[in-house]
Amino acid sequence: MDRRQFLKYGSFITVSVASGAGLTACGGSSSASADGSATDLPLASGAWKFPQSVASGDPRNDSIMLWTRAVPAAADGVAPAPTASDSAIRLVMTAADNSTALGSSTALSGATVVDIKLPLQSQFDNTVRHKVTGLNPNTVYFYQFVAGDTRSNVGRCKTAPAADADVSQLQFAYMTCQDWSVNHWGAMSSIVGENLDFIVHLGDYIYETVGEDFQLGAVETRHDALTLPDGAFKSGTSGAKYATTLADYRYLYKKYRTDTRLQALHERFAFIAIWDDHEFSDDAWQDAQTYDGTFSITDGSDLHQTGRRRNANQAWFEYMPADVNLDTATTSFQNIKIYRDFQFGKLMQLVMTDERLYRNDHVIPESAVNPATGLPLGRIGSRYLVPQDVYNTVEAQKMAGATTIGLASPLDTVSILGSTQRQWWMDKMKTATATWKLWGNEVSLLRMGLSGVDAIATLLALNAVPTIAASIGSTIAATGGNIPLAGAIVAAATAGATPALAQAGAVAAFTSYSTGGDAAAQGAAAVAAGLSAAQAGIAVATLKAIIDANRGIAGATPAQLAAAGAQTIAFGYIKPDIQAKKADSAFVAASGKKAQLAPFFARFLLNCDQWDGYNSERKALMAHLKTNSIGNVVAITGDIHAFFAGTVNDDFDATGGGTPVMVDLVSAGISSDSFFSYLRDAASALGDIATLVSYPLAIPVTGLGTLSISINLLDYTMGKAAPTVASLLEQVRVQVRGALGAKGLPEAQLDPTTSAVLAGLQANSDFNTSLLALAQQLSGLGNNPWIKHLNTDAQGFTLVTLTPGKLVAQFKQVNKLVGGNAPTSVVARVTTATVTAGAAAVAIS
Repeated sequence: MDRRQFLKYGSFITVSVASGAGLTACGGSSSASADGSATDLPLASGAWKFPQSVASGDPRNDSIMLWTRAVPAAADGVAPAPTASDSAIRLVMTAADNSTALGSSTALSGATVVDIKLPLQSQFDNTVRHKVTGLNPNTVYFYQFVAGDTRSNVGRCKTAPAADADVSQLQFAYMTCQDWSVNHWGAMSSIVGENLDFIVHLGDYIYETVGEDFQLGAVETRHDALTLPDGAFKSGTSGAKYATTLADYRYLYKKYRTDTRLQALHERFAFIAIWDDHEFSDDAWQDAQTYDGTFSITDGSDLHQTGRRRNANQAWFEYMPADVNLDTATTSFQNIKIYRDFQFGKLMQLVMTDERLYRNDHVIPESAVNPATGLPLGRIGSRYLVPQDVYNTVEAQKMAGATTIGLASPLDTVSILGSTQRQWWMDKMKTATATWKLWGNEVSLLRMGLSGVDAIATLLALNAVPTIAASIGSTIAATGGNIPLAGAIVAAATAGATPALAQAGAVAAFTSYSTGGDAAAQGAAAVAAGLSAAQAGIAVATLKAIIDANRGIAGATPAQLAAAGAQTIAFGYIKPDIQAKKADSAFVAASGKKAQLAPFFARFLLNCDQWDGYNSERKALMAHLKTNSIGNVVAITGDIHAFFAGTVNDDFDATGGGTPVMVDLVSAGISSDSFFSYLRDAASALGDIATLVSYPLAIPVTGLGTLSISINLLDYTMGKAAPTVASLLEQVRVQVRGALGAKGLPEAQLDPTTSAVLAGLQANSDFNTSLLALAQQLSGLGNNPWIKHLNTDAQGFTLVTLTPGKLVAQFKQVNKLVGGNAPTSVVARVTTATVTAGAAAVAIS
């Protein structure tokens, strides 16, 4: 940092050079302040405290950023710092091993490389950000702050390897979405036990809202209710509030950092952090908030809140140990640059991007008028569940308009990175010399699409199965108990044959079968009896399905055989008919829900707040990687509260989905409610469409009453492989355990009771037949084949082990609350994603 830039921040940012004998301060003075104010401040005396403990960040091969906050012992730890508390504190740092002192305020032992006086000022809420340079590469250091008679807890950090070093392995965790107000932070206890070089935080370190709908679920008792010092009501004069002032944002960081589990992470590992949206405002872009129904009076877009954005920027800067600059002199909200990169020897280059501060508005703005209502769209249709053809049209129009208004690139109106950062990213990727290029990426690059036509066809076919089965059952008597013949008759009738022709064609097909005729002969006989080719085809298929079921199911009942025939008719005729004719299918009209279903006969993008909403820029980045033969690129991603793994292709809209170029590994949130839970709640009012997301199941448990759980079908709709009964049981294990814990069952009894409940489910026909068939049909939709793993109903974190030959990411899903506490047994399930050097592919185990 040059002296002119340093002076811009007065005595807040301090920089020093470590040495064996002590320390040389920035500017050559004996203090750490370039303008001398630290020298003028007296050393703090008496009793103090460090309510947010200590932290380190941005490890480079010769430097680290250190952080703390100190207040007088009698002060409220999350209130604004007392204005009379300006003073100085000491920082001590050593390379001697002080591992046994971690988690305590024991005085550091060993020779010091830093022992310096630092300014503590209320105008910065008594936070300290001090950069130590001159450190050795790939070295563990321990540090401690001293205020008056009080020592902080001991902190540990590790510098990066030298840029030209051969590195055999790196291990780090990445995490995201740690909402104070819902679920638990037990995952942090698990991360503390890992052997890590550093931690990557991908944003949503805080949540700006208090009392929002998604924050009203169960939460651990150690997290009390948040109370913003100021706050603005999100809707009207009551209900949820959101942070708006500097005091509000500071309060959230201070309160979050009082949790000793988060403190322990910061004490032990350097963080490399970026923000996502909630550090400012949900689904934000630039300085605009997107809360529904509030728009700018100047341009009709989402409400621009420059002052609020600047407050959020400053609070993040003050509380995050990141080696970045903040310019408080400018009036711009883009007064901070957090995108940056890190080199870890020859093994890894880590590129961290900012995907909020420079992005354009969503391609279809929330303020766009819905022609059906005359009102602004809001989030549905703009950010979520966006018709893809509408999106493509609007994006093309905006790109064409960029040229008209004189912008340098058509992408400048539809960008998530902004032109300067986009070019920086391309340059960094092209010039990177490390084996692996990792991208700290806030929002997923994976296409997450949905064919509404296929989904509706599947749902209506499923809904028809019970009615068709009943019809077969009632026809059996008329055929003298011949169930295959009864099924063939109902099949032909369902396909539109008159009762007489249906019977004649079915009898002809069955007669051909009885005399040894194959399927072609049976079909020809049915056509000769008056059926159309389509009617004959479904009649023959149903005949075969029932005969095969009778052979394959020991002691098959008439009901089971009728169900087998009904499945064939529903998915062999009804589904294809709806897929071909869409809303004009007679089966859509017969459902009585044509008007309700009509808007869903389209292809949708599920989430246009992520890279699916900035498709052309994504294609440009992938083309850059492909054209320049830049391999071993892996994005580590957060935001969406789910685990995903898959390939990022050069053009998802091309035939076959395009060519894989890189891999995206998405981690679930630490505590935030899952992507599945959000979509389940949003879809609950959509009738049959809700079945694409969840399946309610009531499970009676002796002595505890009924467990009401929602089975996650969203995974299958989005592309998860078809389940077996065993895999479906394993999928619901965490949910069943959580439901039992919510009933008050002691943790020691949870696992055996969960296993007993699952054993009962295995024999439940609603589970092993109806639900299984539904999940299998949804999986068969074939949406998003590039996604190789997904778990949309989870909390947790990801552990990465990186070697020259491969990247191994362990998705660690955590168990749910037990009563009001985080579970003692934290990790519920580990899924491993492996990327082998030289291939843009991911294997799951």
